[in-house]
Amino acid sequence: MSALPATMTCVEISKPGGPDVLKPTTRPVPPPQQGEVLIKVAAAGVNRPDLAQRSGAYPPPPGASDLPGLECAGTVAAVGAGVTDWKAGDAVCALTPGGAYAEYCRVPAPQCLPVPRGFDMIQAAALPETYFTVWHNLFERGHLSAGETVLIHGGASGIGTTAIQLAKALGCTVVTTVRNAEKAAAVLKLGADHAILYKDNDWAAEAKRITADQGVDVVLDMVAGDYIPRNLALLRPEGRLVIIALQGGTTATINAGTVMMNRLSITGSTMRPQPVASKARMASGLRQKVWPLLDKGVIKPVIFKTFPLANAAAAHAELERADHVGKIMLTL
Repeated sequence: MSALPATMTCVEISKPGGPDVLKPTTRPVPPPQQGEVLIKVAAAGVNRPDLAQRSGAYPPPPGASDLPGLECAGTVAAVGAGVTDWKAGDAVCALTPGGAYAEYCRVPAPQCLPVPRGFDMIQAAALPETYFTVWHNLFERGHLSAGETVLIHGGASGIGTTAIQLAKALGCTVVTTVRNAEKAAAVLKLGADHAILYKDNDWAAEAKRITADQGVDVVLDMVAGDYIPRNLALLRPEGRLVIIALQGGTTATINAGTVMMNRLSITGSTMRPQPVASKARMASGLRQKVWPLLDKGVIKPVIFKTFPLANAAAAHAELERADHVGKIMLTL
């Protein structure tokens, strides 16, 4: 620990508000606690939960850093008591409880994964938030399996581009919704079988047509609101609706008879409040099933644009414009 600097540069949320409330500042370097590693951050991802935290709608859980940033990559600078899987100098990427918009970030050791073969730090930092989220929700909660058909809303987002690639790599048919023709071309290039322009079409009717009125086995939904009853109507018997964000609102009216007659399941999750043990289980699944695909270059993150850490406000504004395909990143 003696080699660590006393202070670090970071970006904090000075008050709830728009991107301009993100301010560079200096803080003490946080020492790793029992079971934690301290990462010297090389790159960090920008995600929609960061926008929600900045606006005051997604407070950090007890004990977590108040700094934004839920994923990073870098090298292990120090380890806390009880950590045996990682040592100083290891290259890692990590799902963080917060605090990644900084030169140093402390993370529970089980939430770290090795940097895949051939990846630079920006690519590695683009993995944790979306890959943990997609793995847990599509495959652990949604039980998506080879031969099934999945509808992925928001296919051009960081979550969407990850979900498309993983579902295809694991033998599924992928239908996705996107905003415009440019995004449709991008997701089809990634492997999506069908891309529906949701602003120009009745996406639910189009999904029915594409599947010859059979519908889909799983829906990954980041919209919710009035999408929920339409998603349920698209599900085949034994189908699963997985809700991971609420961009369209928190409430909906559903036909419970449809759920009962078709034996449907509705589930959902948020990642940040889940215990370390749950995230450790997800990390293990990713390391066994997904990291070999990354190592071989079968799948890879889509990087849209990178910004220096000091320009985090510009990165947030870029994400809010929603013109991106893939991930927006910060570099240190």
